[in-house]
Amino acid sequence: MSGSDQALDHLENLLFALPRENYPMSVSELDGYVTGILSCPDFIPPPEWLPHVWGETGDADFPDLKTAQTTTSAVMGHYNAIASEMTRTPWIEPIYEVDPNSDETLWEPWVDGFTRAMSLRSETWEKLLDRVDDETRSSLIFLMVLQDINDGNSEFTEEEIDEIDVQAPDLIPNCVAAILVEARPELLLGADNVSRPVAVKKRPGRNDPCPCGSGRKYKQCCGKN
Repeated sequence: MSGSDQALDHLENLLFALPRENYPMSVSELDGYVTGILSCPDFIPPPEWLPHVWGETGDADFPDLKTAQTTTSAVMGHYNAIASEMTRTPWIEPIYEVDPNSDETLWEPWVDGFTRAMSLRSETWEKLLDRVDDETRSSLIFLMVLQDINDGNSEFTEEEIDEIDVQAPDLIPNCVAAILVEARPELLLGADNVSRPVAVKKRPGRNDPCPCGSGRKYKQCCGKN
């Protein structure tokens, strides 16, 4: 087991030890959340975003100071690891959960974490959405479409959702890369590959198939937004 795997196992155990009734974040949720924090054009200080990691009330209810310090240090360690990776490349590998019964990749917790981070600076993201290029706008919209599916608020059919579900794990890293290039160019100045991600395609025509994989025309799907 690598040091990175050991650190993630340690982090998972610490998060799981938090009061379950408060619904603390899982490692996958935290990974998406921290990625969203670091992708935001605005700096969000840890005292503002950390309480959301502990759960709905923002109170971790740590049993002692040592546990508080150890858990906070592990969370910040993951934050710093992602920040360090972003200075090398915009291609960040998400941590997804896996269904133990079906081995299905579960992208939902990661997307939930990312969009929760976006909600901390909604106006900033709205302004970014208005000024970025088509590729980045499509990437942001796709992540929001995924969250609508996760929340049960999607207007897609079950067949369309099944198709998106299959493609989402591979498309999410492309979306994050496109967003980082536009939202955090200063963070990527030292990265090896900061050019427009080749996997993020040019915005389709209104009558072209939507790149999210729904099977609908772009104007009837993500192009509505």
